[in-house]
Amino acid sequence: MNSLDEIDNFLEVFKSNTPLLDVRAPIEFKEGSFPNTHNYPIMTDNERHQIGICYKEHGQDSAIKLGYELINGKIKEQRVDQWSNFAKKHPKGALYCFRGGIRSQISQEWIYEHSGVSYPRIKGGYKALRSFLIDQMARITSKKNFLVIGGQTGCGKTILLNELDNSLDLEGFANHRGSAFGNNVTPQPKQIDFENQLSIELIKKEALNFLLIEDEGSNIGTIHIPEAIKRKSSESKIVILIAPLEDRISISLQAYVIDMNKKFNSLFVTMFGLGNIKIIPGTIGSLATIIILYISFHVFNISSNIILLCLVLIFIYSFSAITSHIEDNENKDPGEIIIDEFIGQSIPIYLYEISHGTAKSSDEAIIFYSICFVLFRFFDIKKPFPVSFFDKNFKNSFGVIMDDVCAGLYVVLSLICFMVLSSYLI
Repeated sequence: MNSLDEIDNFLEVFKSNTPLLDVRAPIEFKEGSFPNTHNYPIMTDNERHQIGICYKEHGQDSAIKLGYELINGKIKEQRVDQWSNFAKKHPKGALYCFRGGIRSQISQEWIYEHSGVSYPRIKGGYKALRSFLIDQMARITSKKNFLVIGGQTGCGKTILLNELDNSLDLEGFANHRGSAFGNNVTPQPKQIDFENQLSIELIKKEALNFLLIEDEGSNIGTIHIPEAIKRKSSESKIVILIAPLEDRISISLQAYVIDMNKKFNSLFVTMFGLGNIKIIPGTIGSLATIIILYISFHVFNISSNIILLCLVLIFIYSFSAITSHIEDNENKDPGEIIIDEFIGQSIPIYLYEISHGTAKSSDEAIIFYSICFVLFRFFDIKKPFPVSFFDKNFKNSFGVIMDDVCAGLYVVLSLICFMVLSSYLI
């Protein structure tokens, strides 16, 4: 079996949502990627930088030799394991680097050596896929009939588009409502990512008789609408939606206030996405708390009173945010909620920092923070009474928060008992 199979049917790649393994360096991935793509790089940004310098100064052979030296042993094993696991999970997928050259070929070879799986690479890599999508956008828009939907803010243009299969939701792709107050709680995508997603959607809907898009200006937030789309829109017929003022107010309130608040609450309770990590989210939340508080107290030297004010505000707001997040969820304590870990873990840390009214050294703090982290995770997982009581009997924001508050207080009690016993023994 040829371990270096190539895929050049890009149309099928995007039509079938082929899972893609991107082996480029993280900095390259951030500059532009595709939907349904995962970045497991063959080399880090620093390794790529070192190899690039070597290539410029000594040529390709020396650069390749350095690459093998840098990516060896356990480092190589870890990265190949990631690729092999991806290949097992997505057997119909493919991998690519920037140009489909040395990096993707080496990745293929290592996967084959490790697992015996012949995992194909994209011919020409990211650059070829990107060029293909640019060409497809120009080709499809030039021959496709468009119908433009216009109307005042709040008349339901986006609602209509989302109900129809033959629509292109430009604002959805741009993660922006398209108005002066249209920012979402999450950032807009890169211009390249927007264009890639739009082009893929055009490919998938090419067979439809016509496409509907919303009437837009030159930009949606920071996103520039491609010239091919703007030109086609200006040439197309337009339909104006009209709605009573009451309906416009209601729709605007839902979109700009209620929905936005719900999205923010979800970000808040997951500590801005950390809780969405599938593996041990609670532990990750506790660890993030440790890091945040250490930086606050010992790097930026923020006043303990200001930190206390922030902690109190977070505690109070958490009840509303968690309620908003779980109101439509059958599970009233979903794993992605980790703001409760932040609250509970912060209790012993803050009390330690203000104890005796003295500043704590960084080395001492690291030791104490580590002890607090271990103890808190123990009590949060084992759930002694009353932690278990709140966890089992209050399936709401109160129960979610209070079981971790109790776990935090258990840590405080444990440390007090230890200090008392130590004083007697000494």
